[in-house]
Amino acid sequence: MYFIEKNINRLMRQNSTFFLDPKELIQIKSKLKKNDYSIYYPYKDSEKVILYCEKIPEVLLYEIKVKVPIRHQDILGALFSISIAKEMFGDILIIDNHYYIYILPMIRNYFESNFLMIKNSSIELEELPIDTLKNYERKYEKIEYIVSSNRIDTIISTIIHKGRSSIDEVIKRKEILLNHDYLKDGSYKLKEGDIFSIRRIGKYKYNGVIKLTKSKHLIVEVLKYL
Repeated sequence: MYFIEKNINRLMRQNSTFFLDPKELIQIKSKLKKNDYSIYYPYKDSEKVILYCEKIPEVLLYEIKVKVPIRHQDILGALFSISIAKEMFGDILIIDNHYYIYILPMIRNYFESNFLMIKNSSIELEELPIDTLKNYERKYEKIEYIVSSNRIDTIISTIIHKGRSSIDEVIKRKEILLNHDYLKDGSYKLKEGDIFSIRRIGKYKYNGVIKLTKSKHLIVEVLKYL
């Protein structure tokens, strides 16, 4: 709740919030009138956004240059290891083996001085024009599953080919994120647009029910992030 109030106060006093993930965006929007804000998307399909009042917020875009292949979680781990809070950076993008990150200008100097290594490999940072990726759209693999319900544990058990009862253990190990928060209840029924990720498996967006089979099972569509 403190984070929500902090961002609302910042919006009213300094024109814009920090970076917000989809869950935080919903929470803050519920506290505001629709005419109180606009939403800034650093690129067309960005997940993390900024609310602002009048002036479009300034955001910086960097390419992370590294000589070895790295993963999204490697970049996240390196950021957290130097104590950069998640509200200070936006989406991390991997496009054709190139790595990009959006940050707030207030951490520019600290970021450039301290973000030097990922997985024991030195990196170089190159600041790019903010519009470089403005038309970028995420790539997904569209997958259909036949399931008995749209409960998240049912759908995940179908994805990873394990019994639904075993999903409880995966949840307890905090290996599943739902809308940027640890999943606590496997009986949660997915809604269109929900984003969930399974550790070591992948990240997905739920697109909803396409139709019913003759046996009344659901055919659901899920987008897997590539």
